[in-house]
Amino acid sequence: MKTIFKSLFAITVLSLVFSSCGNGGSDKKSGALSGSAAEKVYVAPGEHDEFYAFVSGGFSGQLAVYGLPSGRLFKVIPVFSVDAEQAYGFNEETKPMLNTSHGFIPWDDSHHPDISQTAGELDGRYVFINGNNTPRIAKIDLTTFETTEIIEIPNSAGNHSSSFVTENTEYVVAGTRFSVPYPQKDMPIAEYKGNFKGALTFISVDPEDGGMDIKFQIMMPGFNYDLSHPGRGKSHGWFFFTTYNTEEANSLLEVNASQNDKDFIAAINWKKIEEYVNNGGGTKAPTNYAHNVYNDETHTATSTMKDEILIVNPSDVPGAIYFLPTPKSPHGCDVDPSGEYIIGSGKLAAELTAHSFTKMLAAIEGEKFDGEAYGIPILQYEEVLAGAVKQPGLGPLHTEFDGQGNAYTTFFISSEVVKWKLGTWEVVDRKPTYYSVGHLMIPGGNSRKPFGKYVLAMNKITKDRYLPTGPEVTQSAQLYDITGEKMELLLDFPTIGEPHYAAGIPADIIKANSKKFFKLEENKHKYVTKSEADAKVVRDGNQVHIYMTMIRSHFAPDNIEGIQVGDEVFFHVTNLEQDYDVPHGISMIGAQTSELLIMPGQTETFKWYPKNVGVWPFYCTDFCSALHQEMQGYVRVSPKGSSVPITYTLDGDAVDVE
Repeated sequence: MKTIFKSLFAITVLSLVFSSCGNGGSDKKSGALSGSAAEKVYVAPGEHDEFYAFVSGGFSGQLAVYGLPSGRLFKVIPVFSVDAEQAYGFNEETKPMLNTSHGFIPWDDSHHPDISQTAGELDGRYVFINGNNTPRIAKIDLTTFETTEIIEIPNSAGNHSSSFVTENTEYVVAGTRFSVPYPQKDMPIAEYKGNFKGALTFISVDPEDGGMDIKFQIMMPGFNYDLSHPGRGKSHGWFFFTTYNTEEANSLLEVNASQNDKDFIAAINWKKIEEYVNNGGGTKAPTNYAHNVYNDETHTATSTMKDEILIVNPSDVPGAIYFLPTPKSPHGCDVDPSGEYIIGSGKLAAELTAHSFTKMLAAIEGEKFDGEAYGIPILQYEEVLAGAVKQPGLGPLHTEFDGQGNAYTTFFISSEVVKWKLGTWEVVDRKPTYYSVGHLMIPGGNSRKPFGKYVLAMNKITKDRYLPTGPEVTQSAQLYDITGEKMELLLDFPTIGEPHYAAGIPADIIKANSKKFFKLEENKHKYVTKSEADAKVVRDGNQVHIYMTMIRSHFAPDNIEGIQVGDEVFFHVTNLEQDYDVPHGISMIGAQTSELLIMPGQTETFKWYPKNVGVWPFYCTDFCSALHQEMQGYVRVSPKGSSVPITYTLDGDAVDVE
């Protein structure tokens, strides 16, 4: 009987716990359903949000733009995955953006956006984001909110500790999660240890136009490199990467890569390596990778294959790389605004570790080493330790900072955000998340100047937070007010894909620079048509090129005859509008691509392979005016070898070109 009573009591307690968790617990009265919380996230009709939040789409391969505090979705920026709405990867102009050494790859796993900086502060010029699966780094221009450059990372796999920028955007880094043989070769996986390498790639960014170029690649020991952040302020010139699997296991990693009490944070003096490289150091090695660039004047991307890269061996630059022991299987690696503290979040550690940059330099100077790993000195743990947050929570992952001496860390297992003080290491507050939080973001929270008003927590699980949508429930973000001593949950909102990480910035830094339209006179597209009078249809063998314009509310030409089954038909379409927010679309029945959505002043192209005789319509896909429904045309398709000539109509008048 006692056993039965104890069992019933335990079940009752657990039920109460989960019921409280599902309903938001004590946060329900003071959180998202309270009047004050609703007022804090309410953005009145016609008013603008205070912040942009760029939230990665994870396995969607894209980047989403939300407003804070409202949580409203403004735009999905296509980056690594094809996107039918904007014809990205479907039209002829953007297909080269998804080219790689493996061919056309129409998907990737986008994880970590980071905003460009000047003097350690967000400047709002670009967002960089990594492709994790087929290693790539992309750059998004924030005047157009379009992806303008993607560079593939050779000798890498699982491009995870990316893409974080230095204080003046001198470099974007790309660190490999999976070590692989270097150079790649057929070899037994069981011989992993000592034979696999982990590449850390430093990509230079042109200060004028943002153009990217791989400057050098450091070939590190074969650990897993998880996350990274740059030094700032006093630690400018350094970069810090977490490592795990220092055991160099290759199977059942949840057991075999968790044996060591401490793994490492790798401290990289990139200034020293840069000097070495600029003086002729490093070894040029053959490779193969794609560099894809979109040109705003031609409205067209090009893909260039590169065949060489500069490799740096750590042993060739003594004093440039050190290992900081960090318990245990560290994931997050975060640097506070002053650059003094390097926070290592050991997923399996009982404490949250803070290293001191000042103590690190002293330990290096005093040669306070505890051995070495593959020739890289290991600094003594106690010599570099600044302090530890005791019993902070379960499963620490990521930390950001509010600029007021406080740090905020996510805890995946205990599903919470914990606020603690730098220097004293005391926990100030903790708030639950719903549920299993990964990254968090404070606008500017990984820069010298955080805007410490909100924390955005990105959760892997929601369970009961939203209406069910089949076997998978939406993932989500939660917004907390951090202006007081205690955090307050304000808002839940669903996200696209997996909200892996985010970068936030005050809207005022970006919105004034937003491009309104593309000037038609500056359009240098190979097939641009700058006036209706220049519209035409040209046959070249079995290829037909249609030089078409669109403007409210018609196409020119709008009726086309003389197309034959088996032709390869190119629609080169120019939007003649020169006004803000007047895109037009076009789609063709049977086209095996997508519609085009063309911004004012732009030219885009899609291919159509007519397979059936008949008269087939095309139309505008973007509701552009009261006469949108009238914006249409026809293509007559005749049998192969037909004598029907190419003709078309302009402003209702027939034009015979044959």
